[in-house]
Amino acid sequence: MPTSRRQLLKTSAAAAAALSLDWTRAQAQAETLRIGLIYDLTGPFAAGGSVASSIGAQIAIDLVNEKGGIGGKTKVVPVAADSQSKPDVAINEAERLINQEKIDILNGVYASSHAVPLAAKVEQQKKILWITTAVSTAVFKDKNLQYVFRAQIHSDQYGQAFASFITEHAKAKLGMDPKEVKVALIHEDGPYGVGVASADEAYAKQAGIQVVLREGYSASAPDLSVLVTKIKRAKADVISHAGYNPDITLFLRQARESGLRFKMLFGAGAGYSQLDKLRATFGADIDNFCNIDPVPAQLLDPAKLAPGMGDLINAMVTRYKAKTGATDVPPHCSMGFNQTWVLLNNVLPVAKEKYGSFDPEAIRKAALDVDIPAGGTIQGYGVKFFPPGTPLSGQNERSTPVVMQNAGEHISVVWPTNIRTQDPVFPLPKGSTYGA
Repeated sequence: MPTSRRQLLKTSAAAAAALSLDWTRAQAQAETLRIGLIYDLTGPFAAGGSVASSIGAQIAIDLVNEKGGIGGKTKVVPVAADSQSKPDVAINEAERLINQEKIDILNGVYASSHAVPLAAKVEQQKKILWITTAVSTAVFKDKNLQYVFRAQIHSDQYGQAFASFITEHAKAKLGMDPKEVKVALIHEDGPYGVGVASADEAYAKQAGIQVVLREGYSASAPDLSVLVTKIKRAKADVISHAGYNPDITLFLRQARESGLRFKMLFGAGAGYSQLDKLRATFGADIDNFCNIDPVPAQLLDPAKLAPGMGDLINAMVTRYKAKTGATDVPPHCSMGFNQTWVLLNNVLPVAKEKYGSFDPEAIRKAALDVDIPAGGTIQGYGVKFFPPGTPLSGQNERSTPVVMQNAGEHISVVWPTNIRTQDPVFPLPKGSTYGA
């Protein structure tokens, strides 16, 4: 009898221990949320800004986790996926995260050529795709997406900024009526480049600016000398260029060799936001080029932002430099950080507290509740998503880019005029390698 009683006690103790272990595991699972981070960590897009975006996203996750997680309770566990700068790999990795890893939220996406098919795929499965970086308007336009969101700007806004800058400054700076200014629009032929060039063309024509050339090319083209020749023949005053790093480098090198001259070159983010790489190749040749993109947060005046944004910017900048050893913090870091921060702080806590869970339906509802006024994010713009049934359903209606100008190590905001940090240099100064 004592033996069986001892056996019973041992069995009960083992059962209690197992129950306790199960409870502990359940608690651990309940207190974490796995989020897929899908970026190009290898291939040409990696150095073009994708890695910088992924680091920004990770810094946002680190800061949230250090304060106890989402709502101070739920730690975020990032599960990284490498798109390898290939659309088919991006789709395969998204499917792996959703189907094998059982992840409901994908955050990231650098390239618009990946974002377009990914948005359709994730929407079909009713999971959340939270785009931090890719800009093509085509991702959202007339798709009526319900589970895909982007607080980031969209490519139509590059065209608005481009035409507005020229219209505003042509008379005073160039001594020309805007209708006399000749522009050449060149672009890589993926959704990003096509989207930017289409917007440039539409808004330039609307402003009466002359579009004398619009030409696309493959981002992997081995030679762009014919493109350079066409720009020379068109006698363009201003060039708008939407490209990635290798093709920009090739274009600028061949433009310099052929003696191409112009009054200004406007980049459209992507490779033109990787200034440290362009500077390493071209040095002072690229001084005073303009670049249209969401602003790197550290260029803004924190006094014009919501309370606490300045401290957040400082934390991001300090950590990015510590992680990378870089002196420049590119705009892509702010994009990855800002969009991820909005997801973790303005959406997920509401999904849990108001709608009861972190499932896609709760997150979708919480995202549509977001209402951040201008100045309420580290990049200066507010956040309010266009609702279902509208032409850009899921896109942030309050996003805005800026026009930046670089001179050596210094980058300034030169448009919009109300937040600029210096008067633009326009045209390129005499003595500039590319100056007309």
